[in-house]
Amino acid sequence: MEAVHLPNTATPDEIHAALREHGYAIVDNLVPVSLMDRIDAEMSPYVENSLYGNDGFIGKLTKRTGAMIARSPAARELIMNPTVLGTAGKLLAKATTFQLHLTQIISVFPGSKAQPIHRDQVAWDFFPFPQDYEVQCNTLWAMTDYTADMGATRVVPGSHLLPDREYTIEESIPAEMTRGSVLLYTGKVYHGAGENTSERLRQAINITYAVGWVRQEENQYLTTPLEVAKTLPEDLLKLMGYQLGCFAMGYVGDVEDPMTVLKAPAERSVMNSSIMAKQAAVAADAEKLLRDAISA
Repeated sequence: MEAVHLPNTATPDEIHAALREHGYAIVDNLVPVSLMDRIDAEMSPYVENSLYGNDGFIGKLTKRTGAMIARSPAARELIMNPTVLGTAGKLLAKATTFQLHLTQIISVFPGSKAQPIHRDQVAWDFFPFPQDYEVQCNTLWAMTDYTADMGATRVVPGSHLLPDREYTIEESIPAEMTRGSVLLYTGKVYHGAGENTSERLRQAINITYAVGWVRQEENQYLTTPLEVAKTLPEDLLKLMGYQLGCFAMGYVGDVEDPMTVLKAPAERSVMNSSIMAKQAAVAADAEKLLRDAISA
């Protein structure tokens, strides 16, 4: 079986349809190689100083290097890729908002063994999310070419629709792709890094998005210093979590929008008035839904 590939002209609707059917999709050459060059130049010193994993799951010959918003301006462009954000918005549409879950370069060195096949959504303490509820939308961007012998991520097509069970490497297929391409997959699909039997380093940029009411795997507020956050555009800040998830999750101070932390006092007052009006409207809608449910 060959992996599902889509052209870089694919729309979020088309990618979303593939995710719903197969649990994953590869979009070929979605960003230019030059963007990967820039990210590599900015992140290489941090990758070099990262430690190898200490178990078979993380990978004893695998490095994981995060805090990419603070460390790599070029990575911010990848995080805000409109095709990916559009797809994530559709996959996670049952939630009011979605947010950035983690940013990480995964460097699989020659000799690294295959990772156990797993589902990413187990990160939330193995909570049994409903079958029809997607909690996260994951991406692995090919920072290097991505071949089976280099340890390309392996996926089990259609496993997002099946009950929990253990899968073998033989039941998976390699998500081979070229540098600048991206593998998108749901939190329910079984997958894992392959064994790197080559002499080449395999690198991927793992950027994951999750619904706005769950805890983020990477703490975006501590990995990106406040002085850096204050320089970032508002749409990126909201994606990082400087927004309310649903109508109350994540407020600061006196039930204020978290974005006010980054604003001057005069701007805070205007913003809080607007937020309070929105909260009242959402709360009224929620109360109506509850009344309707009780009377049904």
